[in-house]
Amino acid sequence: MSRTTTAQSRPRHRPPTRRDPRRPGGAPPRTPSRPAATAAVRPPDLFADRLLAVLSGQRPVHWMLRHTAGRAYDDLARLAERGPLRALGARPVVHDIGYYVPSEGALEVFARVGAGGRLRAMAFRLERGNDLRWRCTAVETGPH
Repeated sequence: MSRTTTAQSRPRHRPPTRRDPRRPGGAPPRTPSRPAATAAVRPPDLFADRLLAVLSGQRPVHWMLRHTAGRAYDDLARLAERGPLRALGARPVVHDIGYYVPSEGALEVFARVGAGGRLRAMAFRLERGNDLRWRCTAVETGPH
């Protein structure tokens, strides 16, 4: 009885010329760095998304505690209780954003937010601290 095969059997080992970078002696170790996607995010964009998450009820207010300064946290807590950017159905999104630089280390930001088929306004102020981190120092929304 003869045996026929249609496919050749493959060797079960790697060819001698292949180098696996996951093994010792492969690629040099990577140095930790910030991912390119987060390095390109501007503070106004980042804070607009963070504030929207809180004001629409997607995140709790305390999520912004270390990102606020002064009375901005108290103002944010009062606003979040009313839920000015909550919408039935679709999740609210930032449609447009702009900012004004009144002085070095300060940004006054405005955003148009689409919530439930309506456009809403959100404004906030960012200030850069001595530690070079941006913090929200004021936040307002349009009439509910």
